[in-house]
Amino acid sequence: MAMSLPPWGWWPLAFVGIALFETSLQQAETGRQRLTLGMVFGFGWLGPGMAWMWFLTAPGYVLATLLFALFHGLAALSAPRGPWRVIGRPAAHTLAEALRLCFPFGGVPLATLAIGQAGGPFLGMARVGGVLLLTWFTFQIGFALAGPSPVVPALARQRGVTAKGEWHGVVAFVAALAVWAVSPLADGTHAIADAAPLRVTVVQGGGPQGTHAVNTGHEAVFQRHLDATSTIASGSADLVLWPENVIDVPTFEGSTELAAIAEQAARIGAPLAVGITEDAGDDRFINAQVVVTPEGDVYDRYEKVRRVPFGEYMPMRGLLHAVGAPTDLVPHDAIAGTGPAVLTLPSGTTMGVVISWEVFFGGRANDGVVHGGEFIINPTNGSSYTWTVLQTQQVASSQLRAVEQGRWVVQAAPTGFSAFVSPDGDVLQRTSVSQCSVSDAETGQPCARAVVSQPIERRSGRTWYSLIGNLPWVLMMAAVFAVAWWRGRPRISSPAPESA
Repeated sequence: MAMSLPPWGWWPLAFVGIALFETSLQQAETGRQRLTLGMVFGFGWLGPGMAWMWFLTAPGYVLATLLFALFHGLAALSAPRGPWRVIGRPAAHTLAEALRLCFPFGGVPLATLAIGQAGGPFLGMARVGGVLLLTWFTFQIGFALAGPSPVVPALARQRGVTAKGEWHGVVAFVAALAVWAVSPLADGTHAIADAAPLRVTVVQGGGPQGTHAVNTGHEAVFQRHLDATSTIASGSADLVLWPENVIDVPTFEGSTELAAIAEQAARIGAPLAVGITEDAGDDRFINAQVVVTPEGDVYDRYEKVRRVPFGEYMPMRGLLHAVGAPTDLVPHDAIAGTGPAVLTLPSGTTMGVVISWEVFFGGRANDGVVHGGEFIINPTNGSSYTWTVLQTQQVASSQLRAVEQGRWVVQAAPTGFSAFVSPDGDVLQRTSVSQCSVSDAETGQPCARAVVSQPIERRSGRTWYSLIGNLPWVLMMAAVFAVAWWRGRPRISSPAPESA
């Protein structure tokens, strides 16, 4: 299961892992055994898949992995055991994932089955039902392959002499494939008529990985991106995109940083969308993306709504400080924004915007499209994390958002990965991720610096997922689970009447 996820990306292994899980569950005779197997299944999958969290909060990583493993333990415990299990178990584990997407602290939607399938042939299902439907599909195919399905009778027979094919497995398998077959019909989007392609240039300033904001020179980060921007030819772009929070100032309006950016915007002849953080008093700050015009005006502004727990704010700060937790790693809390997820360019073009963490939540990208977004930008900053577990899963999430919304997604990161993602989920011009050290950066080495450009379509219209959202699929999974549980519950036979 873990190896199906980025950065490994062997997506077929998810189906193998689920089939093996079903086979092991069939050997469990007690509720405690099923609970334990479900937790082992969840921990083995999510432990490696969420390893990025170790660099954010080691205790939080352990607790979160155990909690989410418990969700799948409870799903394995509560699902029916008879022939109806092939329908009930996928629904139960999909509901466990739905809970993980929103609880606790707003959810941790990483290492999902959908992220693992972003590199496979089933990505198009995201147009129909987003992450939840793709999650159900993966579970349903995996459980149906193992049984009780005559589709693969050899696997069924290997479980024991009493194993036999049941129609439930056939129905489940065919239903899942039928949803996949109709997924191309779910795209109601199209290129805007008579709208010329927008020439977008992404600036990746480069620098070392594994650094934290409290230990990083903000001036050096800004200068690296300014130097990279200076290489863009005049008149070669309609929009220049900088990553998240590469500018850290008390107030952006009137700052020398704004003046320097306006100078580049005037030279290039195009607006710059840049990531800033500003002080907000009382040890708080604002994370925003702003549009700077060639005239030096801040034309539009979006403030990040979804904040990273233990990264941009510290939940239960007082309690954690009292028990000795290192709350100083997040000395200030970000203020959550409240506006729609869009930015408007001086030309009138509207773009959806999801800042970093927000790209993992389908609802944020959908909010941008609902408010007129013709493409989506994802300015991000993954420089705090060593390895590439988080960064590769973010690219996969950009693929999911692109397909869910039928829009181009442009991802910009200071140290990688930056990329363009087409509405079909194809990744174009993905940059490398930084492998240099802090000492390398201090010598002026432009490690992982990149400037990439791509013409993209401006699009309108909505996919089925954009119109429907997540709630109907949650209710459908709950209904499927309830029916399967009711039909699969143990029956108590009435005693035969005594003969006279």
